Amino acid sequence: MFKGSFPALVTPFKNGELDLETLKKLVEWHIGEGTNGFVPVGTTGESPTLTHREHETVVEETVKAAAGRVPVIAGAGSNNTLEGIRLIKHAEKVGADAALVVTPYYNKPTQRGLIAHFTALHDCCDLPIIIYNIPGRSVVDMTPETMGELAKLPRIIGVKDATGDLARVSQQRAACGADFCQLSGEDATALGFNAHGGTGCISVTANVAPKLCAEFQAATLAGDYAKALDYQDRLMPLHEAIFIEPGLVGAKYAMAKLGLCSEEVRLPLTGLLDSTKAKIDAAMAHAGLI
Repeated sequence: MFKGSFPALVTPFKNGELDLETLKKLVEWHIGEGTNGFVPVGTTGESPTLTHREHETVVEETVKAAAGRVPVIAGAGSNNTLEGIRLIKHAEKVGADAALVVTPYYNKPTQRGLIAHFTALHDCCDLPIIIYNIPGRSVVDMTPETMGELAKLPRIIGVKDATGDLARVSQQRAACGADFCQLSGEDATALGFNAHGGTGCISVTANVAPKLCAEFQAATLAGDYAKALDYQDRLMPLHEAIFIEPGLVGAKYAMAKLGLCSEEVRLPLTGLLDSTKAKIDAAMAHAGLI
């Protein structure tokens, strides 16, 4: 089971191109800070604006850099089942430990369609699959009942839940079993998520504060919620400030402030307003990062 803090890893750019040297340095830095694993090329990794080849390169280079020290859950989602099959087969080929597969966005499949889509990806390879349920972006919500049906498949092992509904954790435990891996997809509610039975977070904030996020997760998993609440109080302003504008832009700005990577993003995303930067600066100071 995957546990702890998993940064939804940003994809660094330099003059519009992938900056693979910086990507490798980020992996080393994260491991030194206590990060428990990586999730490359999710939305935070700017997967919507990467080419297929760039997507595959980022997964491959992250796996190589991690070198088996921590697990890599490769982003492999698409609203096109055939494209998803290509991505998940590649992730398996280059040695990823699991795949994160988002519910198909924009074309709004039924629950029956979701079962067919995830079953096709499950059957095409031997890689464990974590469902990514984020109705706010995909405009389709996988019900706990549907998830329970998919959990019967041997390699559908968990969910990244970004519904923001903490009751879902208990509902999904009932539908899928207590061994079904539940990871939060929302930093601000990760404390309550783990209290309900979650085992970790695929985090945007962990790009900026990996040590604090890993220690926060360790406290919750040890049942020390008083200690975890202290971390929550330090991190909450940062969770909020990073998401004033699209989260990956806020994360890259904060990382640039720490000298970790460029704040460069690809259109249609743009750099932050000065007012947003000021709020992130204040939140970083509150967390003790600057």
